[in-house]
Amino acid sequence: MNFDLEIEGLDEFISALKKIEKGGFAEQIGLWLEAVGIDFLDIVQDEIIRTKTVDTRWLLNSFQRSGAANIWSINKNGLTLEVGTNLNYASFVNDGHFTIDPSKGLDRRWVPGHWVGDRFVYMPGSKTGMLLKFTWIDGTGYWDNALAILEKTFEKSLDRLLQKWLDSNF
Repeated sequence: MNFDLEIEGLDEFISALKKIEKGGFAEQIGLWLEAVGIDFLDIVQDEIIRTKTVDTRWLLNSFQRSGAANIWSINKNGLTLEVGTNLNYASFVNDGHFTIDPSKGLDRRWVPGHWVGDRFVYMPGSKTGMLLKFTWIDGTGYWDNALAILEKTFEKSLDRLLQKWLDSNF
């Protein structure tokens, strides 16, 4: 007595599982993660512009892949992505800051430079400048806004990737 069981699509299913095992899926996730990182940098730049944070463009330009002062680290197989900036004042612009460090016991400080229209140009050693009094400068929240936007789109983007991969492999 002989019994043959044939399941339609089983060979394709096993082949797709082997593809997962060989890294096909991990490669797709890695590419997607890289795309998410690039999209996030675009969102951060859009928020810097929307919140009128741009001044010298150093901050804006630091949020691009391979940009000066940029942090871009990716490990596709380990699924790690790190995006950011090395500019020391980026967090102050986002979160807010005092014009003077209160720990120094001063209530004002001289900043050398000159005004061009409504924009101050810092110039060390200049005989002209402005006097800053101790006050709080509100942050623009550009980073926080960008994270909120990413959070809204991240899950849907991952779902689309998974569904596309499932549709093409099963």
